[in-house]
Amino acid sequence: MEEMPEKIEIRQKFPSWREMLKPVKEFEEGRLSYISLPKQVDSEFFKMPFGDVERDFDDLKLPENWKEIFLDALKETLEKNRSFKLFMDICVRCGACADKCHYYIGTGDPKNMPVARAELLRSIYRRYFTPAGKLFGEWAGARELTEDVLKELYYYFYQCSLCRRCSLFCPYGIDTAEIVWWGRRILSRIGLNQRFMTISIEASSRTGNHLGLLPGGMYGAIQQGLEELKDYTGFDLHTYMNKKGADILFVAPSGDYFATPHWYVMLGYLLLFNELEEKYGLTITWSTYASEGGNFGTFHSYEAAQLLNSKIYKEAERLGVSFIIGGECGHMWRDKHQFINTMNQPPKHEEWRKFWENPDLGELAEGLRGIRFDSYASGEHGWIHILEFVAALLEHKKITVDKSRNDKWIATYHDPCNLARGVGLIEEPRYVIRNVMNNFYEMPEHTIREKTYCCGAGGGMLADEIMDLRMRGVMPRMMAVRHVYRKYGVNILLTPCAIDKAQFPHALEYWKIPIEVGGPMEMVGNALVLTAFGEKPEDRQFDLRGEPLKEEEEGE
Repeated sequence: MEEMPEKIEIRQKFPSWREMLKPVKEFEEGRLSYISLPKQVDSEFFKMPFGDVERDFDDLKLPENWKEIFLDALKETLEKNRSFKLFMDICVRCGACADKCHYYIGTGDPKNMPVARAELLRSIYRRYFTPAGKLFGEWAGARELTEDVLKELYYYFYQCSLCRRCSLFCPYGIDTAEIVWWGRRILSRIGLNQRFMTISIEASSRTGNHLGLLPGGMYGAIQQGLEELKDYTGFDLHTYMNKKGADILFVAPSGDYFATPHWYVMLGYLLLFNELEEKYGLTITWSTYASEGGNFGTFHSYEAAQLLNSKIYKEAERLGVSFIIGGECGHMWRDKHQFINTMNQPPKHEEWRKFWENPDLGELAEGLRGIRFDSYASGEHGWIHILEFVAALLEHKKITVDKSRNDKWIATYHDPCNLARGVGLIEEPRYVIRNVMNNFYEMPEHTIREKTYCCGAGGGMLADEIMDLRMRGVMPRMMAVRHVYRKYGVNILLTPCAIDKAQFPHALEYWKIPIEVGGPMEMVGNALVLTAFGEKPEDRQFDLRGEPLKEEEEGE
């Protein structure tokens, strides 16, 4: 782990647009992502062009015809993606997006303004694909494609978390994240890939999850979770792995199997699934093949995202399930929503087809009749988000909860970018939290829901070597958290995103905000009364962290 910066100083610069065309040649330590090593992009599972070359930022070792490859890839992207071509042409550089980017706010670097970041690629487009750029050069905002320009592209395209907050404020609807995304794909064509991201993609294509966990490791982790739950509840609980004929395939982000505070969320899943099977006969299986719901390919290229997404549908077909539930992950839902119509075909087996003709849970478990999935925000092509699922169970009074079990927690909620802006999953998490907790406070309105600030580590930015950038990028979110901490005494920040859960503990420590991080499903697990097992509300003594549910009064 790289050390966090001792102190953040923001030095804003305001160069002219003509100056902005000059590529930077000094690259800040803590903001430059490492380039992938051959073994990470040239395995039998994940292959990238020119992936057998070991390169670094000082010596890119580009192929001889790299410029031709780059421009051919740019031409292909312009011809195949109408939105990308439109975004290249319609920006008027009004600056509405400028101060909406958390990285610009945190660094003061003008090239981290979304409009300026897009201009890095747009200037090349003008030079080689527009008459004005060919004729007038920099007077038309065009520039030559050189190795210095290429380094600048890599440097800044990996200072963007693809959060799309800028697009929310753009009067023309330009999605700068899409520009960056296609730009990263073009860079990969000449062998420039970010190391942290491709490590995860290669591991997931090889083993089914980003951590590279083999089946025994995953199964052992979940068994350990069941043993912990017996200590907390007194009940012998179980789980299914690779169960053919189960009703549902459940896919979580791999961080839930080992990391903290993700672990407590996984315990919440297990409690809920046991209650639903015991009470209603609904069977839910995990898979050691499709053991990762997140998709780092979504940060890299369409092809990588498609590769990783395909394994889940293949497993759903093999196991014969009726639908898929996805766990607490942010970027899991971007490809499931934004690209799913063209990415992979849903399963075609009879159980799947029959359920989606009438997507009522009563078709699988009579006691759950009336819970329908055809109007769910995340329900395209057979996927349901765990928090939508729990919201429906609560609304139809199919599970029993005791809100007082969470009374020691005073919570606020962070909207993950890919849930709030990517899927529109905004009210359901809040509905769940308010139904399992008594103490919940929102952060300021301009920092939540569709306007949510990013955690600063999404889009492949969770790499250790850019810790300075991460702590700068998370600053706007931390200022909002500090506000509710001071005003309401908030002591836990809840978020249904694995990257948020990995980033926020470091950020809270750095920004000196002494609160915990957790997920909504942890609070659901605490509050859930296992009525099917004979549990009464007062029976549970410990929460999912193994701590007493109620804090002892002074003098006791």
